[in-house]
Formats: sequence, C-alpha cells, structure tokens
Amino acid sequence: MCRSIRTLRPPMAPEVSDEDIRAAALQYVRKVSGFREPAAHNRAAFERAVEAVAEATRELLDDLEVRGRGGPLRRPPARS
Repeated sequence: MCRSIRTLRPPMAPEVSDEDIRAAALQYVRKVSGFREPAAHNRAAFERAVEAVAEATRELLDDLEVRGRGGPLRRPPARS
C-alpha cells in the first residue's frame, strides 16, 4: 500500500522536513479515501485527516530510536 511513500527515518532520510511529512500524510489519506482531490463537501474531513496523520508521523519520528545511533532521532524544529 502507498508504494510512493518513502521512508522518513534515518539513515534512509537523514533530513526530514515538515513538507516531507505532509506529503507522506497526503499520499496516505489519498490512498485510504480513494480520492486524489476530495469534493468540496469532503474537503474539511480530508484536510483534518491529513493533519492528523502528519502529526502522528511527527510524533513517531520524534520518538523512534534507531539502534546504533545513540539516542532519539533528531529532526529540524517544526515550522509554524
């Protein structure tokens, strides 16, 4: 599923931006919903889902520890 989503954790992706995370979340929601672009009446639900998946992805990446790296993964600070 979602073959075009790339791995976002080091060492596969040493630098992961918020844009990378959002792109992966968007691809996931598109795949699950079956919509590339939602209709106007589904747009709010679609965008909420993308943001929820992106936030869960940020939390996952922040909490993962890759053995041999000596600690939690480090990402650039989130941009607001």
